[in-house]
Amino acid sequence: MNRYSRRTALRGCGVALALPFLPSTVSAEAAKTRRRRIVAIDIGLGLHAPNILPERAGRDYELPTYLKILEDFRQQFTVISGASHPEVGGGHSSYKSFLTCAPHPNSAGFRNTISLDQLAAAEYGSETRFASMSLSSSGPGLSWSRSGVEVPTLTRPSFVFQKLFLAGKKEEQARQLQRLRDGQSVLDVVMDKTKMLERSLAGRDREKLDQYFEAVREAERRLVKAEAWETKPKPQVNAKQPRDETDSKRIVECMRLMYDVIHLALETDSTRFATYNIAGMNAVPVIPGVDTDYHNLSHHGQDPGKIAQLTIVESALIQEFHEFLRKLKNSSEPDGTLLDSTMVLFGSNLGNASSHDTKNMPILLAGGGFRHGQHLAFDRNNNYPLPKLFVSMLQRLGMETDTFGTGSGTMAGLEMSG
Repeated sequence: MNRYSRRTALRGCGVALALPFLPSTVSAEAAKTRRRRIVAIDIGLGLHAPNILPERAGRDYELPTYLKILEDFRQQFTVISGASHPEVGGGHSSYKSFLTCAPHPNSAGFRNTISLDQLAAAEYGSETRFASMSLSSSGPGLSWSRSGVEVPTLTRPSFVFQKLFLAGKKEEQARQLQRLRDGQSVLDVVMDKTKMLERSLAGRDREKLDQYFEAVREAERRLVKAEAWETKPKPQVNAKQPRDETDSKRIVECMRLMYDVIHLALETDSTRFATYNIAGMNAVPVIPGVDTDYHNLSHHGQDPGKIAQLTIVESALIQEFHEFLRKLKNSSEPDGTLLDSTMVLFGSNLGNASSHDTKNMPILLAGGGFRHGQHLAFDRNNNYPLPKLFVSMLQRLGMETDTFGTGSGTMAGLEMSG
């Protein structure tokens, strides 16, 4: 019998490094039961509809600008248009209802309800170290408890990494964080145990372990690079103070780091439910070709110049989402890939950010065991209830439910695969 179980962790001073799936550690019986996961991502400042929603319904649709970036995943996602949450208005406040479907989020007496991920975590969260993870680029997140209380969020990838991989007392965690800054790795702390483990593994297991270790090191390198910006002295200039510069301006790098740690959390089965609120900002993002603040661009008012810059920003966000999907697809599972077992919900609480309209929400659902490769086009004047999608997702997890939020029944046209 292989003495390394799926729960094996390499431990050292201040480090508890969970192992990824290794082919030989899974019994034939366990391999029959696929672990289902959900990642939900909300772009708080919307996505320009003509660039993401196709004109033609069905499978033979022409890829608009943003979907061309995702072209190599065409058969792994479904595009949904003409859908929204009933009675959810309120402009930017509608993020509160993105995963809860609770009506009137901007009303004075609003009380939220449980979010999709938290309902799933209540059912299956005890099977992993962390029942769920609520993440945000800044400020509030997307996850809400059964009593309508916002679940605390993590906004710094380094803290997520610490939560995932650093163990022991705070002093030990601090020393290990300093080692990362000094160019060392959490893997260095468990080097002897790593070598012993590698010697005992067969070829496929060793190859998988090497891939995982490289992903850990790459995440560490990016975290250290990002953290360096916080302590790096700023140059002195003889000029008037321009618009404030903050780390959040490096929106692409921040997203990349967070996607890295989400991937690691899923791959190590540390959690199966994660939400990520990409809230946007009132600043000029550090992206070539962009000189206007992101929030301003989202209120483009059909100005061609603003739409052109907004397209640059949103294309960069879609490119990072593509890389996240690629990581999931390249991660093995007993009977497929991590993408096959992970439902990735990607979209926005705003259908038209320029006018704060919450109808016609742009939604993609990737992976997770559905028959994808299609555009489900519903009535853009009389929207289809999006909560039905959440019922479909919960049923795909294995939950016996026919309702969620204000919706009942599953989404028409969305079928589970075998």
